[in-house]
Amino acid sequence: MAIKDIQQEILKLKKENDICILAHCYQSPEILEVADYTGDSFGLAVEASKVGNKTVIMCGVRFMAETVKILSPEKTVILSNADAGCPMAEMMDKDVISEVKKQYPDYTVVAYINTTSELKTVCDVCVTSSSALKICQKLDSDKILFIPDRNLGSWIAEKLPEKEFKLLSGGCPTHAKIGKEAVLKAKEMHPDALFLVHPECVREVVELADYVGSTTGIMDYARKSDAKEFIIGTENSIVTHLQLECPDKMFYPLSKNLICSNMKATTLVDVLNCCKGCGGEVIELDEETRLGAKRCIDKMIELG
Repeated sequence: MAIKDIQQEILKLKKENDICILAHCYQSPEILEVADYTGDSFGLAVEASKVGNKTVIMCGVRFMAETVKILSPEKTVILSNADAGCPMAEMMDKDVISEVKKQYPDYTVVAYINTTSELKTVCDVCVTSSSALKICQKLDSDKILFIPDRNLGSWIAEKLPEKEFKLLSGGCPTHAKIGKEAVLKAKEMHPDALFLVHPECVREVVELADYVGSTTGIMDYARKSDAKEFIIGTENSIVTHLQLECPDKMFYPLSKNLICSNMKATTLVDVLNCCKGCGGEVIELDEETRLGAKRCIDKMIELG
C-alpha cells in the first residue's frame, strides 16, 4: 500500500471507531498528517481530556500515554508501539527517589513530566520544559530536588540563584550526547543562522544558544522570527517539520545524531493496526497510582 492509501484507511477507521489520534511532534510527517492533535506530551494529554472520543491512540512513548490515562481514566488509551519507552523516564523509580527523599526531607521534589506515573506518586509537583522555570519560581520552598533531567534542572537553577537545587545524574541520552564541538561546527557552516536549543542539552551547548526552550517553543520562535536561517538543537524531526511549514526559511540539524530511536519506533502501519484493534498496548493504571500521579500534575496546573 502507498502511504496515502494507509492514511486514508486510518482516517476512515478512526471516524468509524470513535478514535482520537495524538502525535508528539517528534513523530514522522505521515503520522502527524493523520493526527487530531500534535504537540508536546502534556499538551496532548490535556487535549485528549477535552474530546468526547472513547478511544485515544498516543503516537509517542509510554510516559506520554500514561499521562493521557491519568487525565482521562474513562477512555481507552492505546500506546501505538508497545516498545516505545523513554530512557530518561525509566532512569529513576519510586523506590530510589523515596530513599533520596529521606536524605533531603526538607526539599520539594519537582518531577519533569518525562517520568513514570509510579514515580510521580512520590513527587510534589510536575513540570514541563516550558513551565519548569515559572513553577520552580512560584514554589514556596527554597530547596528543590529536581528529577530526572540534570541539564534542565541546572538551566533552571542558574536562573533562580536564590533557591537551592539538588540534582541527580539523569537526563535525555539523545540531547545530552551533543557537545560544544557540534555547535561550533554548525555555526561555522551556517554563520548567519540563529541557534535554537532544548534545555535538555548540556550546559556548554545551551550557553551558545540564541534561544532556549521546549520543542514547541523552538518551533514557535522559528515561525515568528524574522531570521531566515536556524540551527535546531533538538530531535531532528523538528528540522523536517519546520522545513515543511516554513519553506522560505532554512533549517539545519545541530547534529545528525540527534535522533530518538524510541520516537522513531512508531510507524504509520502501527497506527493503522491500532485503529483496526489489533495493535499497540492498552494502558492500564490502578486507581491509587493514577490519583497519586494526578496530584503531582494538578499541582503543576495550580501553579500555572
